[in-house]
Amino acid sequence: MPKKTKKVENNPGLERDTATKAIINTNNDAYLARRTQIKAAQNKRILDDTQSRDIDNLKNDVAEIKKMLQKLIGGK
Repeated sequence: MPKKTKKVENNPGLERDTATKAIINTNNDAYLARRTQIKAAQNKRILDDTQSRDIDNLKNDVAEIKKMLQKLIGGK
């Protein structure tokens, strides 16, 4: 049984399934643009997490170097 769809008024990239009343995006360019946007956001989150871990590691390394220098010069 073929699905029947009806164009959504004032929006040529959308159709309504008459059986389920679901809205279907038929604009492939918009779909691909959104997928690209989602992937870019995921990559940014991964980069932000990596940079945050790197900063934390650098802070720990600097604190460790500071302690070693204080021991070396006879400080606290």
